[in-house]
Amino acid sequence: MDIIPIQYQIEEPIQVVHEELMDNDAGEEVGVEEVGVEERGDQRDLLESHNENSSHNQSYTSPNGTRYWLPNVNDDLKPVVGRIYPTWEDAETMYKLYADKAGFDTRLSTIKRHKGVITNRYILCNRAGIYRGKDIDTLIKKSPRSINYKVTDCQARVRLEAVKGTPSFQLYEFVESHNHGLVADENKDLTRSHRQLDFSNHEFIHKAKLVSIGATRAYRIQSALKDGHHMVRGTKVEYTNSSRIVKAFIGDKDAHMVLNTMNGRMKNLYNYYFVYVAVKGELRSLFWADDVAKCNYSAFGDVLAFDTTYKTNMYGLIFVPFTGGDHHKKCVMFGAGLLHNETIKSYKWLLESFLEAHGNKQPTLVLSDQDPAMKQAISIVSKERLKNGELRRSIHKLVWNVFINPPTFERKWVALMTEFKLNDHDWLKQMYDIREQWVPGYFRDITMCCLMKTTSRCESSNASFKVNSSPSNTLVQFMLCFELPMGTQREKQRVLQNKTITTTPRYRLNTPIEQHAGYVYTRDIFFEVQKEMIKSATSCMIGIPEVVDDTKVYLIHHKDQRSGFVGRFKVSINLIDTTVSCSCMLYTRVGYLCRHVFSVFRMENIDKIPDHYISKHWDTYALPNSVYSIENRIGVDNNEKSRIRIEVVDDVQKCFDRLRDQNERLNAFATKIKELKKEIFEEFPYNPNHRNQKAMIKELLQQSQSEEVCITAPKGIKNKGSRKRRLIGAREKAVEKAKKKKRLCSYCGKYANHDIRNCPKKKEEEAENQNETDDESSFEEHDGGSE
Repeated sequence: MDIIPIQYQIEEPIQVVHEELMDNDAGEEVGVEEVGVEERGDQRDLLESHNENSSHNQSYTSPNGTRYWLPNVNDDLKPVVGRIYPTWEDAETMYKLYADKAGFDTRLSTIKRHKGVITNRYILCNRAGIYRGKDIDTLIKKSPRSINYKVTDCQARVRLEAVKGTPSFQLYEFVESHNHGLVADENKDLTRSHRQLDFSNHEFIHKAKLVSIGATRAYRIQSALKDGHHMVRGTKVEYTNSSRIVKAFIGDKDAHMVLNTMNGRMKNLYNYYFVYVAVKGELRSLFWADDVAKCNYSAFGDVLAFDTTYKTNMYGLIFVPFTGGDHHKKCVMFGAGLLHNETIKSYKWLLESFLEAHGNKQPTLVLSDQDPAMKQAISIVSKERLKNGELRRSIHKLVWNVFINPPTFERKWVALMTEFKLNDHDWLKQMYDIREQWVPGYFRDITMCCLMKTTSRCESSNASFKVNSSPSNTLVQFMLCFELPMGTQREKQRVLQNKTITTTPRYRLNTPIEQHAGYVYTRDIFFEVQKEMIKSATSCMIGIPEVVDDTKVYLIHHKDQRSGFVGRFKVSINLIDTTVSCSCMLYTRVGYLCRHVFSVFRMENIDKIPDHYISKHWDTYALPNSVYSIENRIGVDNNEKSRIRIEVVDDVQKCFDRLRDQNERLNAFATKIKELKKEIFEEFPYNPNHRNQKAMIKELLQQSQSEEVCITAPKGIKNKGSRKRRLIGAREKAVEKAKKKKRLCSYCGKYANHDIRNCPKKKEEEAENQNETDDESSFEEHDGGSE
């Protein structure tokens, strides 16, 4: 190992002065004291090599026994006294590069000014300064959270003075020696400069949180992807602090940022709609719907379901999505809202806003959840009565019978209640009184009434949103969490649409009408229609028709081999305009023809489904192609800078995949990347992210941080799920207990936080008496045994 020659140097003691200190993180100026430096003696005679921290660093001991460490760094990286740097950033970058090679961190320190103009600036080793904490007797008080400190009064530093009339700085002092060990090469990833997260790290943490992956798990994932913790920038602490930095950036501007985003979308996105209500500058209600949601409602808005969802944001606002089913039998969103409370006024405003957004088009059927009290009653009844399996099966068979008409339902309901002796049951009587609102038989004449029989589809959709959202989310974070499952939902729709268009289904009958159905219907609906066609050939028997004018009336005998169902249905067909009707009313209920009609089509040699019986709801091309465009995909960042960055990373990964088995070419590729990196780092020597965190978070959230706040987030909401629970430790419980007013215990005669029922003295005496009784019993048993 080479020894660096060190020239003898004695520094004059520095006098105590009061100057301005620039804190590197907060940017605030405070007072500081400079402390005198000991005379170091003859370094040349006392220099000795050591390997405690790194084989590249040397140490020596001063005459008074103080040990010093001297970095072994190339001369071209060392600060040079007298050198002039064009800007302050150049000087700061120079010393940081030197410190990184040497194995220590830096911090900005004193700034001297004359008449408001900076004259001098210092950069110190981050272990400079004196520990000013108070010693704590841990036998009396609890140990503080951290019992370690870094400062050692290290005097390593550079001092620069401004060159008058220019932005340049000249280095006039360089102290090289440290009074502490330097960081070894293998541990430099733990230094502060290496732990600072870049934009890509913050972005990974942020996007991981959107899919319910916390900071700690995100750190583990990064460690696994990069083959070791040492390859990950930052530690778990920095990853955890990232969310805190984001929330600090949002602050009290949360609602204001969301409304600014909505206003921007109204200006820049086609057919975007949003409206909100604010009371005294506080956001109360919000509704929004984009062009894709409007297209979905226009095509599939026959039946609408909406249900409230709680615990999606930190303010307790109630999330209300409007959901339906598309032509692939998947959930689609028609719009969404946030409500301050669940009053009639709030819901009225929300529904009016929904209709206004969709051109006042009314749905044919609306499904909503029951009243919370009713749901609680259902739960109780389920436990008390519906444990009877036969009763449950009987009720389900009656209620969900799509062929039954209201008079038949009412007659069979009364018979069922009499059979199980439930005529006086309050909840069942209440449910029967509102049967027109929930029994499918009462909606059998409403078009598409069986698309959704319950809000289960809506609840399933809500669950996908709750997977990504959290009660600790700000509104900005909630909107990002909302967009992620929305993007997933629309991506499924795009994939299924492409599958329908680019593939051919397997035909089982190979008839022209079956092939026509495969062309006009989406794949999922075609399989439903195909089942009806097969059943028409295997389960239906057709009689001789009756002819009335231009209409033929067929009587179809239907027998299902699996379920054992036997029924007779009447089908009428007009051969002139091919209008057809069936008494089962399947087309009215679900939008495609039944097996009974297909039996008649077979008899009449009809090879195509008439156009007026191809429901637009199930049509392959029910939506315009613009719905599937990249511009209309939620969660896609169309910013040019983001797009280029993603493409560059993707291109590098593709090159690696191509060269994975070609070691020589892979090494050559890595060399080119390093050369390009060196060129970029020489041109841009400092990381802008470390200097301006606000700009980085602003880009991450795609938000601006305006100084003026017009609308604030709501406070004090008391809705279901808004109560925040937290764990209370033993110490906090003891403090709260000590605050309680003491009372006189009639047993021990002391003022304390107990009474005669839970008096400690009483419990001790009872325990002693019990022990004495047990001893006597044991003695008697032993004595009896000896006899």
